[in-house]
Amino acid sequence: MRQDEGGFGSEAILLSFVLGGIVGAGVAMLLTPQSGPETRRRMRELVDDVREKATDYATQTKERVVTTVEKGKGFLDEKTAAINTAIQAGKEAYEKEVNK
Repeated sequence: MRQDEGGFGSEAILLSFVLGGIVGAGVAMLLTPQSGPETRRRMRELVDDVREKATDYATQTKERVVTTVEKGKGFLDEKTAAINTAIQAGKEAYEKEVNK
């Protein structure tokens, strides 16, 4: 995830704007004159919408973390193999020199 000048990733900033807009809409609904049942229905819809968006964001984040971890494991395996090959080559060179 890329970080901007302020230290926050662009996705985190976007999520902040989206959640801020949803919270603002909720406050506006609470302050708008309407019946109690209508307000409760609209608040339920808002909560359901926020829950769905948060779940989607969490799923996307989890997928990115899993992908990054898998790439990291592949990189680690590759470097470990290279180090082991270098160590083996060093041992063989040492043994050749000792046996001369």
